[in-house]
Formats: sequence, structure tokens, C-alpha cells
Amino acid sequence: MDRKTHIAISGAGIGGLTAALALLQRGFEVEVFEQARAFGEVGAGIQISANGTRCLFALGLQQDILRCASQPSAKEIRHWNSGNTWRLFDLGAESVERYGSPYLMMHRADLHSVLVRAIQALRPEALHLGARLTDFTQDADGVALRFEDGSARRAHALIGADGVHSRVRQRLHGDDDPQYTGCMAWRGVIPAGALPAHLRRPVGTNWVGPGAHVITYPLRSGELMNFVGIVERAAWQKESWTEQGTVDECLADFNGWHADVLGMIERLGRPFKWALMGREPLPRWGMARVTLLGDACHPTLPFLAQGAMMAIEDGVVLARCIDGCPDDVATALQRYERLRQTRTAAIVLKSAENARRFHNPALASTQGADAYIETEWAPEKVRARYDWLFEYDALSVDVGAQALAEAA
Repeated sequence: MDRKTHIAISGAGIGGLTAALALLQRGFEVEVFEQARAFGEVGAGIQISANGTRCLFALGLQQDILRCASQPSAKEIRHWNSGNTWRLFDLGAESVERYGSPYLMMHRADLHSVLVRAIQALRPEALHLGARLTDFTQDADGVALRFEDGSARRAHALIGADGVHSRVRQRLHGDDDPQYTGCMAWRGVIPAGALPAHLRRPVGTNWVGPGAHVITYPLRSGELMNFVGIVERAAWQKESWTEQGTVDECLADFNGWHADVLGMIERLGRPFKWALMGREPLPRWGMARVTLLGDACHPTLPFLAQGAMMAIEDGVVLARCIDGCPDDVATALQRYERLRQTRTAAIVLKSAENARRFHNPALASTQGADAYIETEWAPEKVRARYDWLFEYDALSVDVGAQALAEAA
């Protein structure tokens, strides 16, 4: 199928690449413009719940993903100081049985590489590196794009998938006003062979404590262990994924925590740190032939592990909307925005709620923690918090004109 509709995507992150692949598979002409001059090993772990694997597998990526992913058997809660453990939910066969798709954990760079290879196999010339978008204008027929090197392009639509510091969003809506949440995050990966056997188990673990929590899970079929530590701290407000800290600084933030946590921090080698900034959901994403996707329009705190999943869902729903209305791209983008706004806004808000749950003062003592965890992570409450996330199917949500009317 040869479609004349030409879609430009600014940003080659997971959301932008998912949208590009879904559109290419439907026969559209797609170009992705990425400001970085090369793809590298950026980021650390990513949790891919059933709502995400469902989309990725439908794009034909199942074998490549399973080849480099980890599929933990369970997720558990552990007390920050005593190490007491509670099972949260099953991530293996139960995820497939309940939601029809597995719950996986991957290195972000591995998923990125899988998406890049799939796009290159369809249209190698679709990816443009070192292409920093600086401005755009639109008219009744399309969008004119201008880049830092002086080059220009024209497309029928522009998708801003350029992340939390989105240039496309800034041009549409002006500067945003992020507010520091009072939390900063540590991240890093640990060679599994450097850890004792009991810390190499194939489980995802949420260590919860007053004012901080730690999340660990295996990557690359168990070769690595991902570490994320989030702590309430007033002194760090730099929103960057590439700012390095030190092991000693990280250890100081988790002083008094269980020896297992401290042992993992000691093996981090090169920890990175970044500030967690909060943003209110945008009341409007796009305008006519230009819209936003992923962190560019609904950046979320990491406390539901759904940020990347929202970008993947966005990409699939966007492609389906354009496919259903190829001769009226502006209407297609309007449908996409209205269909996605309610869900993504709810996830932004509920992620913030989960931060308070993970850091509750009741977790300070072992006795208080026992009662709090058994209440807050009771099976019925866990299902209420997660079923609506994992059951959502971006492949079947109604993207027709009736859906637009209902979403209005």
C-alpha cells in the first residue's frame, strides 16, 4: 500500500519510534527527526506491563523483545529496614492469563534498538540523526519544518515526540512551569554476577520506607540488575538523565536502610541522579496538523511504571486514528488527542498518589509497616490500582467518528 500522506515525527524515543513503526506498517510515508547524532546506551531499566507488550507484540516485535528481556516471576514489597517481604502480584503466567500478555523488564536501550531495527528494515531513510528541530509553521495543506543546520522539510502533519523538554510543545503552548516534587531519583545498573544469590532472584522488588523507596528488577535475561532509588530531598532540582552522582552520596541518602539495599548501592559503580518535576496535564495537546505524544504532553512521575507505556499506547492509537482518517489528518489528530487525554491525565495524577503511598510515615517502624502494607497492598486494592492499567487495549479502542463524539 502506497500512501501519499507524509508524517514527520520530532524525537526518536520509544514513543516516537513506536508511532513511526505503526504508521510505516500501515503504508504511510514517515520521517523521524532526532537531534542526537547517534543512538547510544541511554537510560536504564524499563518495565513493560501487559498494556505495553500487547502493542509491541502486535507490531511484530515479540521474538526480538523476548530475546533480550527478563520475565520476572513476581513483584514484591520489602520493608526498608527489616527486610520483611510481601508478595505484590504475579508477573509470569498470571499476567498472560489475566491480561493476555506478559509483564517484561528490559534495558531501555535494548527496546530502543529493537524499534530502530524494525524501522530500518521497512524504510532505512526514515531516520534522521543530528536533526534538531528549531521551528515550524503550518497552513491548510501541511507543516513546514526548519532545522538548526538550516535545512527544511514539509509534511502533512508533525508529531512532537521530543520529550519532557519538547520544542514542539514550547512552540504550541509557550514555556511550561514544572514544579519540583521534593523527590530526586538515583539510577544505575549492577552486573548480576556481583550480587549474592538471594539478590539475583527473578523478581521485581519495591523497597518502601518513610521518605524514600527503592525499586530493583532484572534486565537482559538476568545479566543485570536495575536499581532506582527515590528520596525526598530539597537540595537537588536538575531534571537530567545524564548527571552523575557518587556512590557515597547515594549511600548517605539511604543511611539506615537494609544491608541488601546498601550492598546494591555499593556495587552501582556509576550512579546517575535526576530531579522529579511535576507538571499538570495539558488541557490541549495539539493544533490543527500538529500534536504531541508521550512525555511531550503528559510527563508522569515513575511511581506506576507507566510513562513509557503511555508513549507506546499513544503511538499505536495515533497510527490507528490517522489510518482511519488518512485524507483529513487534522481530524485524525483531534480524535487521537481526545481518546488519549482522559487516560493519560488519570495516570499522571495516580502516579503522584503512589509516591505518597511508597513514602508513608507509617513505614518507619516494623509494627506500623506491617499493618500499613497489609492494608494498602491488600489484593483487592492492588487489583483496583493496576487492573485498569493493564487491561487497556490500544489495539481495539474505538477510533471512529462516534468515538470522537463520545470523547468530546
